[in-house]
Amino acid sequence: MHDLIIDNALVCDGTGAPLRPGGIAVADGRIAAAGKDLGAARERVDARGLVLAPGIIDAHTHFDAQITWDRWLAPSSALGVTTAVIGNCGFTIAPCRPADRDLTMRNLTHVEGMSLDVLRQGIQWDFQGFPEYLDAIERRGLGLNVAAFVGHSSIRTFVMGADAHRRAATGDEVAQMRDLVRGAMRCGAIGFATSTAGQHNGEAGIPMPSRLAAPEELGALVKAMGEGGTGVFMLTKGGGTSIGFLEQLAADSGRPVVVAALLHNSTNPDATFEDLRDIAAAQARGRRLWGQVSCCPLTNDFTLRSPYPFEGLEAWRPAMEAPQERLPAIYADKQFRAAIRDELMRPAKVRLFNGEWHKLDLLEAKRPEHRALEGRSIGELAKEAGEDPLDFMLDLALAEGLDTIFTAVLLNSDEEAVGRMLNDPHANIALSDAGAHLTFFCDAGFGLHLLGRWVRELEVMSLERAVHHLTGRQAAIYGIPQRGTLRPGNAADLMLFDPATVGRGEARRVHDLPGGAPRLTTPAKGLHGVWVNGARIVAEDGKRIGDAMSSGRLLRRFLA
Repeated sequence: MHDLIIDNALVCDGTGAPLRPGGIAVADGRIAAAGKDLGAARERVDARGLVLAPGIIDAHTHFDAQITWDRWLAPSSALGVTTAVIGNCGFTIAPCRPADRDLTMRNLTHVEGMSLDVLRQGIQWDFQGFPEYLDAIERRGLGLNVAAFVGHSSIRTFVMGADAHRRAATGDEVAQMRDLVRGAMRCGAIGFATSTAGQHNGEAGIPMPSRLAAPEELGALVKAMGEGGTGVFMLTKGGGTSIGFLEQLAADSGRPVVVAALLHNSTNPDATFEDLRDIAAAQARGRRLWGQVSCCPLTNDFTLRSPYPFEGLEAWRPAMEAPQERLPAIYADKQFRAAIRDELMRPAKVRLFNGEWHKLDLLEAKRPEHRALEGRSIGELAKEAGEDPLDFMLDLALAEGLDTIFTAVLLNSDEEAVGRMLNDPHANIALSDAGAHLTFFCDAGFGLHLLGRWVRELEVMSLERAVHHLTGRQAAIYGIPQRGTLRPGNAADLMLFDPATVGRGEARRVHDLPGGAPRLTTPAKGLHGVWVNGARIVAEDGKRIGDAMSSGRLLRRFLA
């Protein structure tokens, strides 16, 4: 007798094959059979014509800290995700010596928009090395399946201490880093992750350690990752890192390379397509390169106490390096403002904010006399006032003690262009950033957004193809065995949804982080059930259940 049968469904099996009526049977956490007339089971779910698909594999998350206090990885576990890949961009918390813990947390507050108080209260530091970190999160139990990258910035800091932010590594230091990468791969890392992106800065605007690595260091570590015949190299690419260089790393290591973050910039509209064309050429030469793209517009809520959209500007560096009490004087300085305007006039291939003031809105004013301005763009408000938009924004924030909340649509706002990116055969749809930027935006529901906005509303791709992108294709790119497709013998990671209503709801704030700190979340729409290894974690009403269970697995074995 089976443990569970879900029948009367439209089965979307994750391979891209057409929908077919039927169901699946589950026994011991795995798919025992698929089709019709599946026999008897202890539990039977009538899908009533809903779509039954594999659970979403979210390949770009930053749950490395949160996983030590929240095994359910909220909100992803309520948004159709059954497997999360952590450690992207190399911003991890292991390996980490006790003396470097505060530095690591302070860097995360800046580069990933996390609260220092939350990190200090929440992280359970019962590990030092990367193998101990994996053991610790496995011991505590997991609600979702998790695979972990070993991160370049953490490895650099472990070997070099504070110098990791300041200089190139010596040959001996690179050798030590190689040994750490090898050890991480032996104990179950999915690969090695890094960043060369100019906007990735730690506390006080200091570059994250990986940005100080010479090409020779990066090449040595990628080769070390691939020595055992498994592993994916993931990189968030900066302007100085070419696709040609990354193709050479793929050739030297024999391993796949995932290139993030390819987002469409309306002021430099062909840049992402140039990268995708270069990636296509590399694939034609037999290299496994993939361009990681997003199906969500990149939006950001912020105050000028922590203005993430502007921190990729070199002219903003005086504000990044200054203590909070000096920010008002810097923002009021005419030379500072002139330098910002001058830099925004110059085109850039990779930049978050590009002077598109019509896409930057006043979300929440703190003073009553300004609340009538809420919901309007800074560009519109500045024009009405006869002022420069940068001056208008800075003066308004200064008048409100820097507590004004703004929201900006930064990238991926041109849906025609984004649709072309999503349909590019060399693209990897991901970039949720779940677990990071918690007060700025929440794209953890990216998979539901793909199914709702891009499949149903815009008809940019078929349902079968979208599900394949979120499931079977992810498993194939990352070498995750026996997941991502509804085949007998595979793990029973499942999602049941209504294609007529599926999507993500409006963002809202909740206060469920350590110490009651806030974060943004989005509710699921049209989601009727999620199972991880055969255990149900989302109920018929779309709400998460199963707090007493540990349904997930730490994934440690991957395909060549």
